[in-house]
Amino acid sequence: MSKSVRCGNVIIGGGAPLSIQSMTNVDTRNVEGVVTQIKQLEEAGCDIVRLAVPDMEAAEAFSKIKKQVVVPLVADIHFDHRLAIAAMKNGADKVRINPGNIGRIDRVKAVVETAKERGIPIRVGVNSGSLEKDIVQQYGGVTAAGLAESTLRNVKLLEELDFEDIVISLKASDVRLNYEAHKLVFENTNHPLHIGITEAGTVNSGKLKSAVGIGALLLAGIGDTMRISLTGDPVREVHFAKELLKTIGIRPSGVNLVSCPTCGRTRVDLEGIALQIEKALEDVEKQRELKSLPRITVAVMGCAVNGPGEAKEADFGVACGEGKGVLFAKGKIVKTVSENEIVNELLQLIKE
Repeated sequence: MSKSVRCGNVIIGGGAPLSIQSMTNVDTRNVEGVVTQIKQLEEAGCDIVRLAVPDMEAAEAFSKIKKQVVVPLVADIHFDHRLAIAAMKNGADKVRINPGNIGRIDRVKAVVETAKERGIPIRVGVNSGSLEKDIVQQYGGVTAAGLAESTLRNVKLLEELDFEDIVISLKASDVRLNYEAHKLVFENTNHPLHIGITEAGTVNSGKLKSAVGIGALLLAGIGDTMRISLTGDPVREVHFAKELLKTIGIRPSGVNLVSCPTCGRTRVDLEGIALQIEKALEDVEKQRELKSLPRITVAVMGCAVNGPGEAKEADFGVACGEGKGVLFAKGKIVKTVSENEIVNELLQLIKE
């Protein structure tokens, strides 16, 4: 088990629930705009929000932003150690740096001392696109071993300064490279890991890369906090992260819909029925009516081959036949209804 680190009111690692992160794409100096976006992320279910800090004005904006939001805020720093210090003094709950690009050891030490004084963790962030030149030359390009070495080298730098409140982040846009690098680091440290696929792409391509890359890591037991990186509205990152965690079973709540792919035996409009039920249950989840309930599995099946078995194993389900469907609840047959009654009857059964 990894060590635990506190970021504001969120615990990362140490067996704590896996947290969802995102990053604002509104200019941090635009306090009103960035607060609006942070609140949208909070409402979507984001646990930790990162903000870019390109200059001192952005670092100082943390003091105003912090007063208006609840979610912990992470300052994203590159190159200038003074921005990290200023952001922490203005209320940042965590700073993200790459010690290697901060420069001289005295600058890294200054960041560490401020973090120690204020009890603020440091996220060591290493990306495949900004790997140190000596490591790229040593390994003949960007490799998993090189990424891991860079990460552990920078972590060691903080450890030698007697600093342990570390969260590790190493990301690549290549799914296999990303996975192999994480495995190497996971085997050689017990600091909590922030996982993701960097620059994953648009909503369409990025969701697929993230599902494979992050899903593989989570199934291997790797990861304490995560971000889905998608081009565009960051709120969509949070929605998809929740979807992914629900699918894997790490956040066992909400609705798990099971439906068959259809075949020549199907004698109802199963696609239409499944889509209507899915949409209705999504609306119920958004209204938080199912928030306090455990995960519910709903099976929508098209024929007598696998249908009755799947419907019986689910919490609620329907096994369809010739223009009709048999409704199940908790493993027992409830009744048979006509095709045009399936959606309403099944939803009513679930609500009851």
